[in-house]
Amino acid sequence: QGLKPLVPTESPAPIFGTSKPPSDIPATESFLGKNEVPDLQKVFQRSDGLPVHLKRGVPDKLLYRTTMALTIGGTIYCLVALYIASQPKNK
Repeated sequence: QGLKPLVPTESPAPIFGTSKPPSDIPATESFLGKNEVPDLQKVFQRSDGLPVHLKRGVPDKLLYRTTMALTIGGTIYCLVALYIASQPKNK
């Protein structure tokens, strides 16, 4: 009987090795829609002095300010909690 090799001697068939589209889907149908990359490149490469995380207007500003408020609020909460925890307990 002997020992069987742990590694198969033949390479398996490639799973994603085909480049042709499935036959039941028409080739003219596009899954991607409109390419928005050139439009976004124009927005993000504009030299208006804004940092890249604020270039898209009000939604970016809202997210940025919310994040800053939560960060500052969390820091203050932690400092207050540490101060209260460091106080001696009266018995």
